[in-house]
Amino acid sequence: MRDDDLAPPAVPPLTGGLADTVFETADRDPTLPLLARRRDPSSEEWEEVTAVELRDEVVDVAKGLVAAGISPGHRVAMMARTRHEWTVLAHALWTLGAEVVPVHPTSSREQVEWILRDAGCVAVAVEDEQGAMTVGTVCAALPRLQHVWQLDAGALAQLTERGAIIPLTTVESLRRIVLPDSTAAVAYTSGTSGRPLGCALSHRNLAYPCDTLLAGWGHTAAPAGERPSILAFLPFSHVYGIMVQQMCLRGGILMAHEPEMNEASLASALRSFRPTYVYGVPSVFEKLYKTFLRTAQQAGRGAVFERAAQTARDFAEAEERRRLGSGPGPNLELRLQHALYERTVYRKLRSAFGGRALRGSSGGSSLSREMSLFYEGIGMAIGDGYGLTETAGGITVQPLGRGKSGTVGVPVPGTEIQVADDGEILVRGPSVFQGYIGDEARTRAVLHSGWLATGDIGQLDSEGYLTITGRKKDVLVTSSGKSVAPAPLEQRLRMHPLVHQAVVVGDDRPCVGALITLDPEFLTHWRGALALQGDSAGRESREESALREELGRAIASANSSVSRAESIRVYRVVQEPFGPDNGLLTPSLKLRRDAIARYYAAEIDAMYEARSRAIRRPTPQEPADWDEPDDVFR
Repeated sequence: MRDDDLAPPAVPPLTGGLADTVFETADRDPTLPLLARRRDPSSEEWEEVTAVELRDEVVDVAKGLVAAGISPGHRVAMMARTRHEWTVLAHALWTLGAEVVPVHPTSSREQVEWILRDAGCVAVAVEDEQGAMTVGTVCAALPRLQHVWQLDAGALAQLTERGAIIPLTTVESLRRIVLPDSTAAVAYTSGTSGRPLGCALSHRNLAYPCDTLLAGWGHTAAPAGERPSILAFLPFSHVYGIMVQQMCLRGGILMAHEPEMNEASLASALRSFRPTYVYGVPSVFEKLYKTFLRTAQQAGRGAVFERAAQTARDFAEAEERRRLGSGPGPNLELRLQHALYERTVYRKLRSAFGGRALRGSSGGSSLSREMSLFYEGIGMAIGDGYGLTETAGGITVQPLGRGKSGTVGVPVPGTEIQVADDGEILVRGPSVFQGYIGDEARTRAVLHSGWLATGDIGQLDSEGYLTITGRKKDVLVTSSGKSVAPAPLEQRLRMHPLVHQAVVVGDDRPCVGALITLDPEFLTHWRGALALQGDSAGRESREESALREELGRAIASANSSVSRAESIRVYRVVQEPFGPDNGLLTPSLKLRRDAIARYYAAEIDAMYEARSRAIRRPTPQEPADWDEPDDVFR
């Protein structure tokens, strides 16, 4: 479908490369602050970098790259966290027509070797000594690799010094021959079920969704009269992070870099930088919600928070019905309750984002309807969107004034979306990638007459809103032939504050099961709140019983969203969380389902076997079926 009614003001056609923005902004408004950086890593003070300062830094590094032999079409890997140097070096490379290959800094030796060899990289910029050591162990297998630059060891200063002899005209000449359809980046897929694939993305691919969203939605990035600002903390090794970067630079939005994604560092950065708009992924917003709840409970105000949270959801849902023309909006009693909690609760919750932001966006995976309604209800509207590495980022957006929680919105103007008969989402538009490098067969398999077969399954409602239900390859088929999409169940499970991660299993099994990890911080708080008495053995038994009851509620809540045949009937709590370090998550924090199934094969078998034994010993009071969820603790 195409949503022409949402077309923003005309976006000027791209005539060059992504780096042109830095030069054009410096010419037009040289003193405009574009970036903000900490005075030192531990400081909460930020110093601004103007457009002309950024341009000069990019030019100096670009000259150094020329002196190092980097030419148009060369591929250079960027293996670092979200930091100032990443932005500078990437734009220096784009100035010369070179191609950026983002690599997550915690990637394994095998992953690094595969990507650098597959992409044919001639250089790699690493963040620190650990990165340099990782690359060093694979250099022998990479004959094309000529340079390893270490950012923490002053790599950009060294390049600047090396390039002092290169005339500015050389850089300008190279920049002016970069075309919109030249490849700007080779971004690798998550590799959830095999080796990652390198997606060739042109300058036009990366610029189009940013320019389109800025033209139609850019004014929402800050309250009226305020300079828009964004804290960039999502990894630039993922296309979503690059999209945030380009939105800021192309839209003149002040961007600060925060390399750490742990709770304490992110909270400090939000508090000190005070962005006007917030980008994130569902896990960030879920974690914040659980922190709000835990803090309230520790202060003895847990019941108040839960009433305020439910009021927020009810208020947002009533407002949604009003703006979509299906209801009158919040009634008087609900408005009064909401106004009370605005004064006593909601303002304090918004202060966690710095106190200035009233809007934000979520991507990477679907944000649950309940979580979306909660944030909208507290005055922090989080619009959920959808995109892939192959589409250079976001391809759907919530229409202004008509957002619908639980969906990822409607297609970005100029982009078309269809849902095939088997439920697979098909996409066509200017941001669809050029293809997988070195793999024409895979490219032909997903591109058909300009349409990209995304591998995701979803639904379009009568108004054109898209809902994502999962990945086509992730659908489970039980031994009875029932097909089950695991993502909605996992999403609902994570809503419970004790549940940190969840993966649904059940292929060729008699029922659907789940592996669950617990949130360590909330678990500690929950245990303290139990205040169980008696001897140690007795307390442990009662604690386990209470934990079973809590997780039973989480399972029941998840099951309420699906049919009886799709519901979870058996689960196991495992101690080791899924993470990139143990190979159970991708660097972009997506589940590696096949790896998890192999890693926990014995536990999964034991989980089903324990349930089977229970069924083979039925009692008159408990029928021999799979109707009640069973749990097995490890």
